[in-house]
Amino acid sequence: MKVERLMVRNVIVCRLDDNLETAARIMWDNDCGCVPVVDVGNHLVGILTDRDICMAAYIQGRRLSEMHVSSAMSRDVFTCKPSDAIASAEENLRLHQVRRLPVVDESGSVVGILSLNDIVCEAERERGQKGKRQITSDQVATTLAAICAHRSPPQSVAVA
Repeated sequence: MKVERLMVRNVIVCRLDDNLETAARIMWDNDCGCVPVVDVGNHLVGILTDRDICMAAYIQGRRLSEMHVSSAMSRDVFTCKPSDAIASAEENLRLHQVRRLPVVDESGSVVGILSLNDIVCEAERERGQKGKRQITSDQVATTLAAICAHRSPPQSVAVA
C-alpha cells in the first residue's frame, strides 16, 4: 500500500511570516494538530504543531498575534512521498518519533500529510475484512510505542 492511498490531500499550510494566532486558527478550524510551513515558492520549510504554539507563548510571554510562525516552528522536518510504501512511512514515524509526515512531491511542495491516525484508521478498517491485511494491529502498536518512548529517562518532579 502506498502513502497516496491514506494521505490527506487538502492540506492547509501557513507561511513563515504568518503570526501564531493565524496558525492556531487554521488548526482549530480544520481540526488538526499541525500545519506545514511553506516559503513563497510553496516549498516545505518547516512544521508547526499545537504544542509548538503553546510552548512559544509560554517561553516568549507574548501574544500569539505578536509572534511569527518562524519563531516557533521546527525546521527539522521529516517527509515522505506519495509513492512511498506505508511500511516505509511507518518506519520514518518510529525512527523520528513523530506522529505526522508531510507528503511532498519531487519539487518539495506539500501535496498531502500522513498521520498516525490515518494508519490506525486503515488498520481498523482492514480488521473487518477477510484476507491478508496490509496494516496489522501489531505494526500500529510497534509504531505507537516507538513514537511515545521517552528520548531520555523522565526526571522526577516534585509536586507541591
